[in-house]
Amino acid sequence: MKVRYISFFASIIFVLAMAFSCRQPAERTAREVDPNTLTEQEKEEGFVLLFDGETTTGWRSYNGETFPEQGWVVEDGALRCIGAGTGEAGGRGGDIVYDKTFKDFHLKLDWRISEGGNSGIFYLGREIEGRPIWHTAPEFQILDNDGHPDADRGVDGNRKAASLYDILPANPQNTRPVGEWNHAEIIVYRGSVFHRQNGEDVLEYHLGTSAWEAMVEESKFDVDLFGKYIEGVIGLQDHGDDVWFRSIRIREY
Repeated sequence: MKVRYISFFASIIFVLAMAFSCRQPAERTAREVDPNTLTEQEKEEGFVLLFDGETTTGWRSYNGETFPEQGWVVEDGALRCIGAGTGEAGGRGGDIVYDKTFKDFHLKLDWRISEGGNSGIFYLGREIEGRPIWHTAPEFQILDNDGHPDADRGVDGNRKAASLYDILPANPQNTRPVGEWNHAEIIVYRGSVFHRQNGEDVLEYHLGTSAWEAMVEESKFDVDLFGKYIEGVIGLQDHGDDVWFRSIRIREY
């Protein structure tokens, strides 16, 4: 009898383990196969799509009223910035922003970079005439860590992908190789900010604190303008390189 009981419980444990292990990859596969959709859980949590995979609805040029006529396209279910080979000078389209401001939120999106490419995700940005978005908005860095020289500059890797550009490095550095999709998350809540990449927490910081002010003072940014805990726009950077974005979704707190 003892052997039967052991066998019975072992069978139950095996079935449960198999069910759990199968469910997780299935969920990941569903996200990769069917991008630009919301899961049932995301719907319950209040997430909404900022990009439908087919149109540019909701997006416009930074400091502009319409979507750029060149430099950005919708391609194979992704927003693509078309590389112009001009590096930091930017490409033909310029940075784009979503036409709404956010303060406390959880942003999720997928990104893919080209070989040697550079881009970024801006948040809490203000639109000031004559100033680029990076003067006010913190940046979730996007980079080909192996092919772009900026990866070896800065301090302790704070210019590598998922880092708070030029201020805090992403740790662990878990960026996938060029050509593969990475999953980014940015959470802002009551002044606390968190970057997540590919399912892992990679950094956090706290706006308005003395520690934050000191970090900005030591950076290239203007402490009077940069990284304020106020409602701001979310932007995607045109850094002159090919980059793709999809499954852009957000919930507000």
